[in-house]
Amino acid sequence: MQGLLRRLLPALYAAWPAAAARALLARRAVPALPRLMALRPAAGAGEGEGGGLLSGGGETPEHGGLENVQKKKIFEENKKETKQMEEPCPADSVDSLMAEMPFVDTDIEDKFITHTTSKINIKKKRKRTTGKEIEDDTERKKKKKKQYQPNYFISLPITNPEINRSIQAVQDAVIQKDQRFSKAMVHIGSLHVTMFVMHLSNEEEISIAVGALSDSKDFVEDLLKGKTVDLSFQGIHHFKNEVGFVKLAENDHTAILKEIAETMKKIFQEKGILAGEERDFKPHLTFMKLSKSTPLRKQVKKIDPSLYEDFKSHYFGSEILHRLDLCSMLKKKQPNGYYYCESSIVFESSNGLFLMEAIECKSKITSTKS
Repeated sequence: MQGLLRRLLPALYAAWPAAAARALLARRAVPALPRLMALRPAAGAGEGEGGGLLSGGGETPEHGGLENVQKKKIFEENKKETKQMEEPCPADSVDSLMAEMPFVDTDIEDKFITHTTSKINIKKKRKRTTGKEIEDDTERKKKKKKQYQPNYFISLPITNPEINRSIQAVQDAVIQKDQRFSKAMVHIGSLHVTMFVMHLSNEEEISIAVGALSDSKDFVEDLLKGKTVDLSFQGIHHFKNEVGFVKLAENDHTAILKEIAETMKKIFQEKGILAGEERDFKPHLTFMKLSKSTPLRKQVKKIDPSLYEDFKSHYFGSEILHRLDLCSMLKKKQPNGYYYCESSIVFESSNGLFLMEAIECKSKITSTKS
């Protein structure tokens, strides 16, 4: 500890011995004034006729000489004491003084290191939150979000002409009331129910997804057990007044469809495909959405429900589940308006007939017989 203090606080080492010597000598020293007073003759010893000490205007020569001698002696003693205070204290005196310091038991080196490290950490924390790094972090998040943005989905195509005609009637009614919404309408050939979405980065992942879709077929047929899934569409609702869709009636068939979607999603995820969303699966049939047109989005913020008021409880028809497609959101659509299809699986109907649609797919449609 002594060595450390001598290294860190050289001024303290030089100053403390002198201060200590003064303090020690001050305790022993007798003030000059009391000494002088002590040299005065006792009361009455030198009284003159006036009855007081040194009365009559003076002191005797002998008394004055003695007092001068004593003053000179006191002066010499004070000079000697001053000289002793200026001399350096021995090492044992330094140790004694240090022992009386309040931080003698404190590890200054540890305190200093801790404090320095704390400052470094603070600087590092501040460095992490500089404007440039915040901007870089934001860019990374945007890039990551874009990188994993869905670009493929599993589609249940709508092929029933009755549903198509009813949807067309709603769209015509809305456009008749507000021509601007013509840009928000979904093409009749594109009508579908989205089972779940995914992100496929390259041809290799597309190939894996095609395999996952093929593997899903056996699991789906085990769930169906030869039964037909008849999906009924009735009524209209919206998402935040930005998307208009036809509702799927809640029944046992809808429950089976949800189970199929969940089973298939797990199969894709087990293959390493980023599939599905955190929110619950809510099957619906979209017929209009503001996001289809950027200029329209600037003009109109919400879809007025009164535009489709006449169809709020309308029955649109039913669709039998017979095919599921792996479709691209970004590739060019087919001539009939349906999405680019990488692959499909087809299920056999209850009467043993295959329900095949004239739709072009890149891969061969997989079908089985029960």
